[in-house]
Amino acid sequence: MFDVDRKLLVMRPYQIVAAEAILMRIAGSTNLRQLGTPAAGGYIWHTTGSGKTLTSFKAAQLARSLPGIDKVLFVVDRKDLDYQTMREYERFEKGAANSNTSTAVLQRQLEDPNARIIITTIQKLSRFVATNRKHAVYDGHVVVIFDECHRSQFGDMHAEITRSFRRYHLFGFTGTPIFAENSGTGGDPRRRTTQQAFGDKLHTYTIVDAINDKNVLPFRIDYINTIKAGGWIKDKQVSAIDTERALLAPERIAQIVGYIREHFDQKTKRSSSYRHDDKRMAGFNSLLATASIDAAKLYYAEFARQQQSLPEAQRLKVGLIYSFAANEDEEGGLLGEEEFETDRLDQGSRGFLEGAILDYNTLFGTSFDTSADKFQNYYKDLSQRLKKRELDMVIVVNMFLTGFDATTLNTLWADKNLKAHGLIQAYSRTNRILNSVKTYGNIVSFRNLEKETNDALALFGNKDAKGIVLLKPYAEYYGEYEKRVAELLGTYPLGEPIIGEAAQKAFIKLFGSILRLRNILTAFDDFAGNEILSQREFQDYQSLYLNLYAEFRSVSDADKEAINNDVVFEIELIKQVEINVDYILLLVERYLSSKGTGDDKEILATIERAINSSPSLRNKKELIERFVNSVSSSAKVDAQWQEFVAARKAEELERIIADEGLNAEATHGFIDNAFRDGAIPSTGIAITKIMPPVSRFSKGNGHAAKKQAVLDKLAAFFDRYFGLS
Repeated sequence: MFDVDRKLLVMRPYQIVAAEAILMRIAGSTNLRQLGTPAAGGYIWHTTGSGKTLTSFKAAQLARSLPGIDKVLFVVDRKDLDYQTMREYERFEKGAANSNTSTAVLQRQLEDPNARIIITTIQKLSRFVATNRKHAVYDGHVVVIFDECHRSQFGDMHAEITRSFRRYHLFGFTGTPIFAENSGTGGDPRRRTTQQAFGDKLHTYTIVDAINDKNVLPFRIDYINTIKAGGWIKDKQVSAIDTERALLAPERIAQIVGYIREHFDQKTKRSSSYRHDDKRMAGFNSLLATASIDAAKLYYAEFARQQQSLPEAQRLKVGLIYSFAANEDEEGGLLGEEEFETDRLDQGSRGFLEGAILDYNTLFGTSFDTSADKFQNYYKDLSQRLKKRELDMVIVVNMFLTGFDATTLNTLWADKNLKAHGLIQAYSRTNRILNSVKTYGNIVSFRNLEKETNDALALFGNKDAKGIVLLKPYAEYYGEYEKRVAELLGTYPLGEPIIGEAAQKAFIKLFGSILRLRNILTAFDDFAGNEILSQREFQDYQSLYLNLYAEFRSVSDADKEAINNDVVFEIELIKQVEINVDYILLLVERYLSSKGTGDDKEILATIERAINSSPSLRNKKELIERFVNSVSSSAKVDAQWQEFVAARKAEELERIIADEGLNAEATHGFIDNAFRDGAIPSTGIAITKIMPPVSRFSKGNGHAAKKQAVLDKLAAFFDRYFGLS
């Protein structure tokens, strides 16, 4: 099927097997007249992040086509039905989903014989059943599929469905089933486990399977509070105290906030740059999971206090969300469900949340508050900004710890007791695959959760899961790094050419493995100062690596039959240690002050080396060299640079407009929007508006060729000047 962006989604083998198992269970139980019993349904255990929603919805589509099936109900939680997922479901099945809270629309769909598949929320279906004790749909042959059947509300919903519907198949998808070991003692004893509620387990794909298949990432965990160290070790001052009163002590909260702020860039890899959704981004973002609403309020206030004297550009953008939960975190590790009803919050907590939302409104120009509809929209807007990496961190109690997916999120700061189901769900917010920079989910725990983590991995993986799901210790990675660097220095000493394609490919492979190891090691505090390669040596090797990258690319472009699939360049990882323009300008200042002293030539060599080792500055080399030759010691370097770049940028754009005969006004607007959005748009009508008149039907398709030539020139112009002013 196609997603909302017209990307073709292809099911993986384990997803196909799971969908087939559901179809076989429907057919078999229908033939055996088992409708309305657990034998007519079952559950699919597919780990979080493995594509459960695609599998479950495709199963719903296929079930709709089976003979004798009247309706397929696809049931989700309303918190999961945000704007993006509504668009996705609408793409999958036109008209099947609606976000209206009224049951009238649901009733019309249930009574419409042409509406064979219906996407609804637990809450809406529950209200419909409660207000319609008798309805024709209850006698129909119905398939009900729960997208996330570990949620606590499904227990109540399950009872209502089985009481009202008569000829049904009930299926559930979950990444963390409820077993006897983590079922707790509350609720109906007949429905405590997933198997009791839904029937047989039809297919399994655990977190171990997903990591082995590289469908999700492993975790790296820091237990900050378990390190016993004296006060002289600044990083490890956060103390482990077991009483809740002490855990909320202002001194402890202040220490943890200080630790997060000091290590935020390191843990979220803010020195890394990459492209995502056609925008250039630096690093990832995070969630801070707290034990209670009181704790969430204290953390939010402490971040505000510690950042109040900082310039706005240096402050972390911190959001806050919580609501009323009918139950505290439940037995068996289930996280208490926070609903959208803020009117049940105590006055102080609701007032504090109003203040935090007001801060959010000021930051983003929105107008949300804690009233019912606006708070629900705040939740949706917050989730979208978190996914787009417009927020650095969101402080939560339970919201976003289950069912929320954001590939840009890589770190969970946890000051909360987690276990079993809730622990795996919370950790799994961080391990969605994005690119080569994001190689693991980062968990920083301020409580001792090591036993709970190992127990949860054994429960939802297997007894050996720890060795697969968690990253290896620092010493193992560093030992491998030492070995690779020794091989690099011994086999490819700097200053000696690498002769022959075989040797070049071997160097590329070796240096790529070093980049991947450094990517992991930089998250460990112990790596600082133990890099082995000096900054100069590392830059020189990077420069050599980028030279080979350019060479192999030019060969591929020149000879379309040349296939270099056996050569993998880790350019995204090189961008992590990117030299930026600020560093170059600092060197220029040093160059000016040392002119005539003999050190100036060495500084010029350092500037050249820095440019050559940087993927984003290489195409700006001529620009920077011209500036260095023209800069004066009588004025500030920064101001001269801004003036120089503005003049060259305007001059070059005017030359492109003249050479290509473009619409000047439209082109300036097009370029301004590109610099605002971080990319040159290659599709849509914007590019067409700047083009000179050329017939689309001219011989040889001159329009397409002209358009591509203009796009190439503007893209080169954009790459040269983006990020310079």
